[in-house]
Amino acid sequence: MSNAVRNNPELNRYELAVEGHVAAAYYQLKPGIITFVHTEVPNELAGKGVGSALARGALDDARAQGLKVVAQCPFIGAYIAKHGEYGDLLL
Repeated sequence: MSNAVRNNPELNRYELAVEGHVAAAYYQLKPGIITFVHTEVPNELAGKGVGSALARGALDDARAQGLKVVAQCPFIGAYIAKHGEYGDLLL
């Protein structure tokens, strides 16, 4: 699996393409704040760590941009809870 998580600002989502499918973490952006609202991982990619790779890439990019995170999406919230190194991003 490639770890090429990319931001697609036109669709307000981070994307990770794997095996011909695209997983996406949708967000809303305000000055200094990114709110993750929904994450989708195609059934074909379930259980392969794609969602975690997507969350990691999106959160790393948010950190690089100096954004604070609101985790409305339960998946992103659970990921942050399991990976304490991202806790400082939460608003």
